[in-house]
Amino acid sequence: MTYARKRLVRASVLMCAMLLAGCTDGGSAPGGGTKGESSPDATGSGKATDESTGALPDADALPAVSPTEQADPAKQPRTAAEARALVRKVIVDPEYLGAGAVPATPYESDPNTWAVLGEDCAWRRQGLPKDVLATLTRHFEVPVKGAEEPAWLSTTVTVHRTALDAAWEQAGMLEEAVTCREQTLRPGERLTGLSSIAVAWGENANMTSDDSLTETGTCVSDTRGGPYDYDWTQSVFGPVVVSTSVCGAREGAIDGVDVAVRMLLRVQDAIGSPTGAGSSSPDPATPSGSPGVEDKKGGE
Repeated sequence: MTYARKRLVRASVLMCAMLLAGCTDGGSAPGGGTKGESSPDATGSGKATDESTGALPDADALPAVSPTEQADPAKQPRTAAEARALVRKVIVDPEYLGAGAVPATPYESDPNTWAVLGEDCAWRRQGLPKDVLATLTRHFEVPVKGAEEPAWLSTTVTVHRTALDAAWEQAGMLEEAVTCREQTLRPGERLTGLSSIAVAWGENANMTSDDSLTETGTCVSDTRGGPYDYDWTQSVFGPVVVSTSVCGAREGAIDGVDVAVRMLLRVQDAIGSPTGAGSSSPDPATPSGSPGVEDKKGGE
């Protein structure tokens, strides 16, 4: 696939993530509902139309859901060193995960590389592209109540140069979930039956990220067995992308979404400001990455 085609596909996917109503039959309506549901009128009667005219209510009159926190450009990392410091400040450690959680082997990824999904649907680590200031992945084994085998948790924090670059990562990941329903994490470890959903701020109780992706399926390992339930979530706040994945997600296992939310709250504490209180955002006309840089992006 040529670079131009990749960008076109991802532009369409990004629009789907932001405007689900235009891309899916069950897309979002104003206020976080789904198409086909009636919207309550101003009196709270739950009627979708004006009884006297039969007209739909004015869209401007519908309640709007807006973020209460925004990424403040004045607080965002500008250098790789600043970005690395932010990553280590917000990424979780074994102590946060509770008693019995231990670092897996390997514990941390090479911070000079990140995971890229190839055309063969296999993940490989490659050098950082120009639009990424810093990234780090940590792996953990977390005990599961009533189970002999632990759950395997991975967390990733990536700092991009701009919020638009982070949005392109989201778009690319959603495309990859569509084109690669089965993926190879590493030799002997596979994901199957993957399905994904994108959720914008204010939808489905998402009150912490600009937008969020969730993926579910099964994971199988030549050494650890399976199949086990697999959950993955990735969320964005400004130029920062956080993700968690859990292999062995089941009742009694750690909730990867809770871990991602905790990291997002740390990101907001570090670079966020109440909406309207921060400095104005720079014009994100174009992403900082050049056309010669491969833009398939992942965090496993």
